[in-house]
Amino acid sequence: MVEQIDRRVRHHLGRARADATGGARTRTLIAPAVADLVAVLHRIHADRPMTVDIAIPANLAVAIDPQDLDEMIGNLLDNAWRHARAALSITANPIDGTVTLEIADDGQGLDDTAMAQAVLPGRRLDERGDGHGFGLSITRELAELNGGTVTLDRSSVLGGLLVRLTLPQRG
Repeated sequence: MVEQIDRRVRHHLGRARADATGGARTRTLIAPAVADLVAVLHRIHADRPMTVDIAIPANLAVAIDPQDLDEMIGNLLDNAWRHARAALSITANPIDGTVTLEIADDGQGLDDTAMAQAVLPGRRLDERGDGHGFGLSITRELAELNGGTVTLDRSSVLGGLLVRLTLPQRG
C-alpha cells in the first residue's frame, strides 16, 4: 500500500513539474555535462588516478533540466569513481526516443541482492568514506519523475558494476 501511495505521489509530482514548465522540457546536451563532472571528479579524487573512457555523441541531448541531469550523473559517477579500481567507461546512445547512459567500473561489483538494496533510500552497502546512502535512490527518483529509469547490472567489459540511466530524448 505504501508503495502504491509513493508511486501516486511521484506521478503527481512529475505532472506538477511538467505543468510548471508548460509541459515543455529543456533539452540538455549530455557530453558537456559528463565532461564537466569528470573534470571535477578528477580534482576531487586526485589521490585516485582513474582512466575514464567516454563515448557520447556531441549532439546527443535529453529532455531533462540541466540541474537534474547533473545531479543524476554526478551521483552515479561519484559512486563509480569510489568503487572502481582504475577504470570507468561512460557511453550514451539513443534508443527508440530515449537515451541510455551507461556507466561501468572495474570494481568488485554487486550481487543480485545488493543491487536490489542499493537503490533503497538511506541504504549504504559500503560504510567506507563519505556518503549517506541516498545518491542512487535520489537518482532513481529524479529519473522516474522525468520519465526515465535506473537499472543496475554487471559490466561484461570492465567486470564491475554497470549502471544504466535511461531518459527521454524529447519532452
